[in-house]
Amino acid sequence: MNEKIEKFPKKMVLTSEQKLTKLIEQYEKVHLNELFEKEQNRFDKYRVECKDLVFDFSKQRINGTIWEVLVELAKDKALDQWINTLFSKHKINYTEQREAMHWALRLPEDNIKFPELAHQVSEQLHNMYRLVNKVHAGQYRGVTGEVIQDVVNIGVGGSDLGPLMVSCALSDFKVKTIKPLNVRFVSTMDGSQLSDILHQLRPETTLFIISSKSFGTIDTLSNAHTARKWIEKSLGRDSAVLKSHFIGISTKPEKMTEWGIAVENQLLLWDWVGGRYSLWSCIGLPIALTIGVDGFKQLLAGAHTVDEHFQIAPFAQNIPVLMGLLGIWNNNFLKLQTHAVLPYDGRLKYFAAYLQQLEMESNGKSIQRNGEKVNAATCPIVWGEVGPNAQHAFYQLLHQGTHKVSCDFIAPVKRYNANQFTYAENAEALVEQHHLALSNCLAQSRLLAFGNQALSADELKDLPSYKQYEGNQPSSTILLKELNPYSLGMLIALYEHKVFVQSVLWNINPFDQWGVEKGKEIANQLLPILNGEQGDLSAFDTSTQGLLRILLGKTDG
Repeated sequence: MNEKIEKFPKKMVLTSEQKLTKLIEQYEKVHLNELFEKEQNRFDKYRVECKDLVFDFSKQRINGTIWEVLVELAKDKALDQWINTLFSKHKINYTEQREAMHWALRLPEDNIKFPELAHQVSEQLHNMYRLVNKVHAGQYRGVTGEVIQDVVNIGVGGSDLGPLMVSCALSDFKVKTIKPLNVRFVSTMDGSQLSDILHQLRPETTLFIISSKSFGTIDTLSNAHTARKWIEKSLGRDSAVLKSHFIGISTKPEKMTEWGIAVENQLLLWDWVGGRYSLWSCIGLPIALTIGVDGFKQLLAGAHTVDEHFQIAPFAQNIPVLMGLLGIWNNNFLKLQTHAVLPYDGRLKYFAAYLQQLEMESNGKSIQRNGEKVNAATCPIVWGEVGPNAQHAFYQLLHQGTHKVSCDFIAPVKRYNANQFTYAENAEALVEQHHLALSNCLAQSRLLAFGNQALSADELKDLPSYKQYEGNQPSSTILLKELNPYSLGMLIALYEHKVFVQSVLWNINPFDQWGVEKGKEIANQLLPILNGEQGDLSAFDTSTQGLLRILLGKTDG
């Protein structure tokens, strides 16, 4: 940025964090209206483009001075070295002694730097592609010889949220198959989703995908067991039945074999793939079944483009770095500790839920790499909804409530075209609706930023207090030329690397999730009691004991 950094006293040698602390004292109450008045060229100054994607952060509460010190912070924290470490075989996930090489899942097959790794990944992806092509061609058949028409993905967490989000987001790119193919998703351990789906399906034409990195997740295996009983009740208990109707995806081939999944129906993962980073692997089988092999390759290519951008772009022009630094400024200095993700496209309805896991499971930590407690707030609470729906739900709080929130607005520039419809006039009407969504996207970010100043002079005349708007709510806007496999791959990878940037600045490990594991362990202690296999409740607190008695139908009387 061109703005000159304000002079600090010569005798003072301040760290970048100390400089930011002093700057927040000066700029904490400065309004976005004032920032725009002082910098008329903010949109040109605070905007970065990468391929078909535009990142506008002009409505963030920063100026050139703040921005230069934020970039200095990234340099002081040796972010460049950490990026190099990420894109290596280093065991960066030190608490589990694992690499974090999700970026390797989107390496080109002919990659020179990591040829063995690229070959290893492509081998499994080609196994997946063969299965996809067989299903699409009607060559993958159930045990009775009928063509598979329904696929049910059974998973949880990263084995569900990523594939579900992408499959929905790319619904416009669904490939044509010999017979119509429906892909569905089941994750809840209580069986409600599975129960809802099974009565709509025929066992003869249904294929189940069991996605579990460990092949030991109780949620997934419980649903898988119910699905197997449903299949076997109709088609019989035979290895041929399981071979025809179940595919497994895991790091544990021996467990898949023991469960009954045929070796040729097993797709493999690696320990260095974290669940929330796994949609690029064979966990993405439901995605490939939806958009086809070529579409899946485009998804990977988009993410790889961002991988390269993240490694080579200077920090001031590096979108994941920008996103990460802005989050640090908002969270740790402006004290905005909730972040809303607001896509203005109904196809991205699961995007906020996907980011909740990606960000909060990764950076929801309070212990630094050196074992000490953090000395600043880490991951904000991430939430959101499709923008048009959100406007009628929680935008009231954003505009006139007491909470200060940072936001990401996301929208495609183009959506509908006449080739998608039988009648051109349908396309024209839908294009108008898309423009309606875009106008609301821009209007909401404008009102959030500028408050009353976004209103006309006539509107401001004699305006009562309850109709006034403070504004000064910071936001970024991400525009995609269109939402397609390539651009979605880019978008997801941007957020993945943003998470990593922030983990470096907070000095935490973003690749483990011990808080998730412990809760599941405690659940395993309680399950035998609810199943009537154990009766001693004394090991538990009085609240849990009381709740267990109610659940077991026991009374104190």
